[in-house]
Amino acid sequence: MKYIYILLGSLLLTTACSSDLDQVPSVDPKSESLTDFTNVLYAAYYYQVNAVTPLAVMGDFRADNANMDEAPNTDFDSFNSNAIKSQEALFFRPFYSTMYKSILSCNIVINKSSNATQVAEAKFLRGLSYFKLVQVFGGVSINLSDAPDTADTSILVRSSVADVYTQIIADLIAARDVLPSAKASTGRATKYAAQGMLGKVYLTRANAGDFTLAKTELAAVVNGAAAAGFSLISGANYATIFTVDKNVETLFASQISGSISDDYSGTDFWAWYTGSDTKADFNTVDLSLVNAFTASDANAVGTADLRRSKTIVANVTVTKGYQSSKYPTATGTPKGSEVDWIELRLADVILLYAEALNEETDATASRTLALTELSKIRTRAGLKLYNAAGGPTLADTQVAVRQAIAKDRRLELAFEGQRWFDLLRYNKVTAGATQTAMASAIPSVPSFSNNFYLFPIPDSEISASFNVITQNPGY
Repeated sequence: MKYIYILLGSLLLTTACSSDLDQVPSVDPKSESLTDFTNVLYAAYYYQVNAVTPLAVMGDFRADNANMDEAPNTDFDSFNSNAIKSQEALFFRPFYSTMYKSILSCNIVINKSSNATQVAEAKFLRGLSYFKLVQVFGGVSINLSDAPDTADTSILVRSSVADVYTQIIADLIAARDVLPSAKASTGRATKYAAQGMLGKVYLTRANAGDFTLAKTELAAVVNGAAAAGFSLISGANYATIFTVDKNVETLFASQISGSISDDYSGTDFWAWYTGSDTKADFNTVDLSLVNAFTASDANAVGTADLRRSKTIVANVTVTKGYQSSKYPTATGTPKGSEVDWIELRLADVILLYAEALNEETDATASRTLALTELSKIRTRAGLKLYNAAGGPTLADTQVAVRQAIAKDRRLELAFEGQRWFDLLRYNKVTAGATQTAMASAIPSVPSFSNNFYLFPIPDSEISASFNVITQNPGY
């Protein structure tokens, strides 16, 4: 059983949640007698688990990696004003509320704890929570209070996307500067988790100078990983990344335990992907992802991309259908309900670093460095290297290298909840941007309004705020 959950489990036996604002374990944020904030910090970690499945479904089923064949959720693959509003209760409401529960727990620790490491961990989790929120909903309400005045509805007004990113970056920098760099044996946040996430944030925000900032942070993780206890798992053992908790490649994961219940009541992420639960008859893998692996197989040193068999498998109950094989199912050892959700791993950071190198400057030297980093991932996948003997030829252009990184990023991180958000980042989506490039990346959708780059704010949150919180355009 996982360390954090041992403590939570004993507390949950005597503590029940009576409202959305209750903590797990329960705390009184106004109590002046509370001096040990360890359990409040554990609550902040715990709430991340409730966001895992909604984010996984948004990241892969909204994009071109997965199909949403299960009624009534088929609207998830549609891009119009009726799409996905029907899934509020299953995905958006629990995601939205649990992120703010984690944020409130973080605020209590940040504002009241005298333990610098605890505060740094809480800032990492708060930055991570707001990063998830801004990617999904755009600008959201920023709350930094440990005891917000519920009568003051002005605190619910949505901040701009730019302001949310400013807060995220401030939190992650503060966490980076305090957290230990060594790999934690208990699944806690580290310096490199904060630094790697900071690099991803800079690439996602993509303001002037952000590629250079991202490069600096990501380089520190890549170059310092070995000394801190992180490394790429071998290609032959690729599957263990997703079956062995706290493995050497994982920089940070939300810890999951089947013995501890969470607030999310729907089908868990691994069942959506693997065809467990009620989904055995569904073809969850999009054919375009199958074709992408087939194209990659053609450049394999052996017979196939080593990631293929660990990512997709033919579904014997559906003609020409596929499901993901990346995670354990409900049976076997380990079970899907015992496997952590990886928020950030070293391969992800290496690919982000390659991206930052390529995007920072349009120069041959930068592209060469980017391909050196990409080669680490391709070597592990059992693929021939670009422009090497017997390998595929790649033009010496920024666009060509960008596309090469994107292709391997898709195959490396399929069914890890990242594809949709990567597509948005590749096209540098901003207010008023055209959808041409985005639509071409998702062949099943010829064109759609950029309103649907974001997901709908839960109507329940809008009503509860007396419409102070506003809905995203198009919904």
